[in-house]
Amino acid sequence: MNELKNREGLRIPDVSFAIRNNEQWKKLTSEDIFKGKTVIVFSLPGAFTPTCSSTHLPRYNELAEVFKRNGVDDIVCVSVNDTFVMNAWAQHQEAGRITLLPDGNGEFTDGMGMLVDKNDLGFGKRSWRYSMLVKDGVIEKMFIEPNKPGDPFEVSDADTMLEYINPQQAKPQPVSIFTKPGCPFCTKAKSLLQQRGMAYEEIVLGNEITMTTLKAVCGRTTVPQIFIDGEHIGGSDDLEQHFG
Repeated sequence: MNELKNREGLRIPDVSFAIRNNEQWKKLTSEDIFKGKTVIVFSLPGAFTPTCSSTHLPRYNELAEVFKRNGVDDIVCVSVNDTFVMNAWAQHQEAGRITLLPDGNGEFTDGMGMLVDKNDLGFGKRSWRYSMLVKDGVIEKMFIEPNKPGDPFEVSDADTMLEYINPQQAKPQPVSIFTKPGCPFCTKAKSLLQQRGMAYEEIVLGNEITMTTLKAVCGRTTVPQIFIDGEHIGGSDDLEQHFG
């Protein structure tokens, strides 16, 4: 593998990205994406691959609002995939807070010096995993995964980037709430969470998620049921009491 060079202090590569949006082809340039903005970029070997789908992209999406409060205008995920693959992955991941950029020809990745050979996996040329903070087109900070075999994932994660941008920033707690349509107590609980600025995953009871599922998870058959950072809080009154 070629040496992976840190490009802090240098400008990002000036390239165009071919985007498919609303059944129309569109060109986005580096200037469109970076000029006058503070942008986090994280790059990974491929859409739909295990680490990328389970951890790398979801955590950046989860922390997107926190990054925004700390002065970040956009979060961009770059991969050497075509726009159809990236669009499908964005939909599959429900990654609405992330801009997924298809570097189909590898021009941006090559310009970054991060294009590597993954022929052993049948991938061809792909991006090495890294992240960077870019201000007005200039790279302020890079986190490059160590140059060793496999697909290391140690420093390009969202939490490491947040620690660099604001070491004092408290990380949001993961929140899940089981609800069902038309439930006024569910509406009350969601309102309480929103008032606290807490993002949550809503799990609506229906054909796939049933009362049997709910009872198996928490031993109760009433909604809402709220979990914060893995702790079962209970219903809306319990949540109100939890907040004091």
